[in-house]
Amino acid sequence: MKKLAAAAFALAFGLIATGAFAAELTVSAAASLSESFTQISQEFTKETGVKVNLNFASSNNLLRQMEQGAPVDVFASADQETMDSAQKKSLIDPATRKNFALNDLVLITPASGSLAGPEALAGADVKHIAIGTPESVPAGRYAREALTSAGMWENLRSKFVFGNNVRQVLSYIQRGEADAGFVYRTDALAGGKDVRIVTAMTGHKPVCYPIAVTKDSASQEAAKRFVDFVLSPRGLSILADHGFSPVK
Repeated sequence: MKKLAAAAFALAFGLIATGAFAAELTVSAAASLSESFTQISQEFTKETGVKVNLNFASSNNLLRQMEQGAPVDVFASADQETMDSAQKKSLIDPATRKNFALNDLVLITPASGSLAGPEALAGADVKHIAIGTPESVPAGRYAREALTSAGMWENLRSKFVFGNNVRQVLSYIQRGEADAGFVYRTDALAGGKDVRIVTAMTGHKPVCYPIAVTKDSASQEAAKRFVDFVLSPRGLSILADHGFSPVK
């Protein structure tokens, strides 16, 4: 009987050591990563057995959650500024920080729209322009920077309808509640036939996504494996399928 118990213990210990009794991860990621990270997480779980709980929101809101003590293992932001803030506040492990994808900020309209370009936003027929709140939504900051560079920001202020994240901005366009809006190319693609891409914007910082393991993660090794999977050929292929570009 003792030999059987010892053998069972050894087997259990071996399974734990090899990761068969896998950890569970919480990944907080920018809203624009919803489709791509859902697929990545499913394939990661299938390969490793590690369950992934996904939490999508605007990058700044995710940062605020971590500051307030929310348990997070991996953080993926839509901008460098938010990740820089997380690093300064010692919320991430700097050694694990990597850039993994690029995106484009695009001007969109409902599918029936006929807007010719950004210069037409000042026209009387454009009454509502959807934009992420610049103070908390990276896409909104990129849009403000692009419009400021073009000398249009102040003149368009009265037309802005602000969203809590880039997906809310997309929904305003899909429902026809705004005449134009600013989202990432990946969001516009996710919007399907309800959305028309007018043009990619310029005059702003590159839309570069960083990812990192959090400093207080209870599953450091599993979290690092998730980051590695995102950066693997398969992870990058999934991101490309959803409209992201590789980091050069």
